[in-house]
Amino acid sequence: MKILVVFGTRPEAIKCFPVVEELRRRRGVQVIACTTAQHRHILDQVMQLVGLVPDIDLHLMRDKPTLTDITTDVLHRIGEVLDKERPDRVLVQGDTTTAMATAMAAFYRGIPVGHIEAGLRTDTILSPWPEEANRRIVSVIADMHFAPTTVARDNLLRENVNPGAIYLTGNTVIDALHAVRDRLALAEVSPLPDHPGLRAALDQGRRLILMTAHRRENWGDGIDAICRAARALAERGDVVVALPVHPNPRVSVPVRAALGDHPAICLLDPLDYAEFVAMLGRAEIVLTDSGGVQEEAPALGKPVLVLRDTTERPEGVAAGCARLIGLDSGRIVAEATRLLDDPAAYRAMSKVANPYGDGTASRQIADAILGAAAGLHARAVGT
Repeated sequence: MKILVVFGTRPEAIKCFPVVEELRRRRGVQVIACTTAQHRHILDQVMQLVGLVPDIDLHLMRDKPTLTDITTDVLHRIGEVLDKERPDRVLVQGDTTTAMATAMAAFYRGIPVGHIEAGLRTDTILSPWPEEANRRIVSVIADMHFAPTTVARDNLLRENVNPGAIYLTGNTVIDALHAVRDRLALAEVSPLPDHPGLRAALDQGRRLILMTAHRRENWGDGIDAICRAARALAERGDVVVALPVHPNPRVSVPVRAALGDHPAICLLDPLDYAEFVAMLGRAEIVLTDSGGVQEEAPALGKPVLVLRDTTERPEGVAAGCARLIGLDSGRIVAEATRLLDDPAAYRAMSKVANPYGDGTASRQIADAILGAAAGLHARAVGT
């Protein structure tokens, strides 16, 4: 069985590498790992860390590409890969333009698509944008839906997806997090970023607030509000705010202009995944507009304040390990302050069981793919 696994961004690589490793352990499976390199530099960091060497690297990243550029490039180049390799199945992950366009290219050729992290919804296609629409398009095309939670499964059922095509697996990001933590523990290293201000602040006993911000719908006023909140929190005197700066100039320029001069704010280059895991382990609280961080932080018992008005990951909010707080700077400061100053409030969010899985998602996905293939074969030969 030949399986093409396609990824283009850093989060996709993180969530796909455990699946690639698991499938390559299975007898009779040929895995072709293909990257579009939608995020070139930060993607390479992850691949090097986890040893994910792509069999095919399309190098599609342009200077300041539009969504149209990315979509058409992926459709064309992945189409060429599919025509040459003729895989039995394609696997895509999540909600990126790479995932959506790859699924469409496979659909045009009659190649079945499996969707890792299927069924996440916000119920408005404008948030997150364009990711919500991307994920829904993949769901229409896929014939195997690997849902990370019961909420995601139920979303698919409400959309009349065949129940027999939905597999409740947990999220592969938990597999990835456990794998990287185990490797760091084995090597007895905790690779914090090389930033003297950060190390000095932590040595002084300051608590770490880890912030991330990059969503397209937050560009402009949203990023400005996040920066105002970061400055206000940094004034406390007992914390250090660390913010890895996304390389897109729509993020990096305003963030560096607003926060670059504050001594209690550490603006970091994009973290490799080992650094991110180490930072997450040291953080007191996490403020983020990311999707994946909402899943990773609870696995380490870190309360998450979600800097968005909607989330396609409501399980963490329902469980109590995440809180959706929007983009009002005053509310951001108030919610973070409550967690920093109220031990009971902190415990209430940090002691919640992670709703996103137990670290066995990749094994379950591989079992489902091979089991379905065996079943199809058995029916085809009449046994």
